[in-house]
Amino acid sequence: MPPFVPTRRYFLKGLAATGIASLLPAQCRAASADVLSGTAFTLTIAQTMVDFTGTARPATTVNGSIPAPTLHWREGDTVTLTVVNELAETTSIHWHGLILPYEMDGAPGISFNGIPPGSRFTYRFKVQQSGTYWYHSHSGMQEQTGLYGAIVISPATETIVADRDYVVQLSEWTDEDPLAVFAKLKKQSDYYNFNQPTAVDFIHDVAHDGLGAALDKRAMWNEMRMSMTDLADISGYTYTYLINGKTAADHWLGLFQPGERVRLRFINSAAQTFFDVRIPGLSLTVVHADGQPIIPVSVDELRIGPAETYDVLVSPSQQAYTVFAQSMDRSGFACATLAIRTGLSAPVPTPDKPEPLAMTDMMGAMSSQVAVHHAKSEYGASVDMRVDTPRTNLDDPGVGLRNNGRRVLTYADLRSVEGIISDQRPPGRDIELHLTGNMERYSWSLDGVAFDESTPIHFRYGERLRVIFVNDTMMSHPMHLHGLWSDLESSDGQVQVRKHVVVVQPAQRVSFRVTADARGYWPWHCHLFYHMHGGMFRVVVVA
Repeated sequence: MPPFVPTRRYFLKGLAATGIASLLPAQCRAASADVLSGTAFTLTIAQTMVDFTGTARPATTVNGSIPAPTLHWREGDTVTLTVVNELAETTSIHWHGLILPYEMDGAPGISFNGIPPGSRFTYRFKVQQSGTYWYHSHSGMQEQTGLYGAIVISPATETIVADRDYVVQLSEWTDEDPLAVFAKLKKQSDYYNFNQPTAVDFIHDVAHDGLGAALDKRAMWNEMRMSMTDLADISGYTYTYLINGKTAADHWLGLFQPGERVRLRFINSAAQTFFDVRIPGLSLTVVHADGQPIIPVSVDELRIGPAETYDVLVSPSQQAYTVFAQSMDRSGFACATLAIRTGLSAPVPTPDKPEPLAMTDMMGAMSSQVAVHHAKSEYGASVDMRVDTPRTNLDDPGVGLRNNGRRVLTYADLRSVEGIISDQRPPGRDIELHLTGNMERYSWSLDGVAFDESTPIHFRYGERLRVIFVNDTMMSHPMHLHGLWSDLESSDGQVQVRKHVVVVQPAQRVSFRVTADARGYWPWHCHLFYHMHGGMFRVVVVA
């Protein structure tokens, strides 16, 4: 086992790092991101003043830009990345979705000590895969303040032919110190929810469902101390939504010529935001999910959770199109343009109306035959709801996308191409974990146990096991296991698609298989930034 032994105290110290106000300024504005190719790279992390809203604010940048430079590698190469820390606090870079030695994973307090101020650290590993991935800080609040970038890995043999190839990196920005954002959520979890039910909504419910049903509906939500409009913890009230570091007003531009085939590599690098993405007038042919090839599926729209990636092919024929990415709670959007030349634009769609959570988002499927077991640790102040009959279907696009008249991608559509999932062994055992929380306290956990009170989860090296997640909360959680693939199963237990992030919708049960083929210590957490900081985190030990 490693010379560096991780501890919860060390890791939590990293999570509680000082806010961005303590950093020293470097320059007045972030430059646009570069594309860096090759096998040797120097990445300098520093503070940079940026202005996305009309107010200059300090950001955490790599080589002076948000997003950080796009790194272009080739499958089979060995890459060397020297990270220079010019911040006043410890930093790190995690290579999200990459299969590598755990010492190179970049999680301070778990895989290494982090990179202290004024020092440097060299990552070196062989590139064992191809596709679209990304990198980000795993220290303090730095991911929320701008430390994220794209990774594009060319395969040894390319099977997708495209005339143009663009990264489309989705993210969000807040002028507030993220520590202040977190403090507000802890004091009032719906602080940023400006879409609370109104008297007009009640009158509509009475007209549609009757007075008794409308009163019962309000009573149920009040009893649970929850709101049917709590779709996102943080909204466009504080967030400015970005595509490739550009606001909707600035409009990132991707050029094409009519008749060309364009590959768009969508990466959700947002800390908290689920985006619903469409390009009016174009069909999206999804060819990769989380960097891995899938059987192509054509849709009009897709929802992409934080840390997920999707590669799509489009064949534009008109002069201009709008790439439209609205937040799941409909409080804002990012947009960009595909056009045959600069200066052209297309109409920007009106955002959809926000849709409240349904009963199935809270209670699951009453007819479900799936038995769930709630650990004793779930019966306490840290858990404010439990789901006894979770739904198991994967064909639900999610709240806000149901029956909207567009063909929307779901997990049921995703099928890995033959040969991607080579381990066909049945699982030797099951591990069931419940995603839990207390919205009023804004605390998050697994099985009712927050990270600072948890013990590691042990996988036996070489075993094939099944992981079952049951979401006992009203929010979707994008769950990410470092260093190991998650092979998602269909509701009948058949292996379906390979992912590195699995989104679990409210009151849903999902399962996936894991081959424990990488020794070491691996973080396992919700990729909603403030949920991770709020305790929805574990460490997996493979030995």
